Amino acid sequence: MALLGGKKDEAPSKPLFKREEDFVSTRPGEVHTLLGKGSEFEGKLTFEGQVRIDGKFNGQIITKDVLVIGDGARVQAEIQAGTVIINGTVEGNVRAAQLIELKQPGRMKGNLETPSFTMDRGAILEGSLKMENLGKGNPPPPMGEKK
Repeated sequence: MALLGGKKDEAPSKPLFKREEDFVSTRPGEVHTLLGKGSEFEGKLTFEGQVRIDGKFNGQIITKDVLVIGDGARVQAEIQAGTVIINGTVEGNVRAAQLIELKQPGRMKGNLETPSFTMDRGAILEGSLKMENLGKGNPPPPMGEKK
């Protein structure tokens, strides 16, 4: 019996269903994954693209890309990322290969390591900050010293 007037042995020219991956955008700057408000996650998170956390997270986060900690989020984690933008509360050590931004009303308790750091007035940092060129070879000698 023919289905919708087509021959029995013919495959449909277009798929009837689209895969979820077909709807995922990969444009730069867009959030690819979201841990929303009211959600809680514990464990190890590794990802590509930009991830935003607005809920609670406890564990370890590893990425070469962008991690955004939203306003109201509570994160207890060891973080290694390309760029980290903190609007919520983070407890743990953060190492970023490119940039860490601590935005108001963000609160950071732990050690930061990054080549570039910005902090808004009103944001809170309780810990240490080490700024160096991570992974780019030896840093230049301090001013006044000769090579």
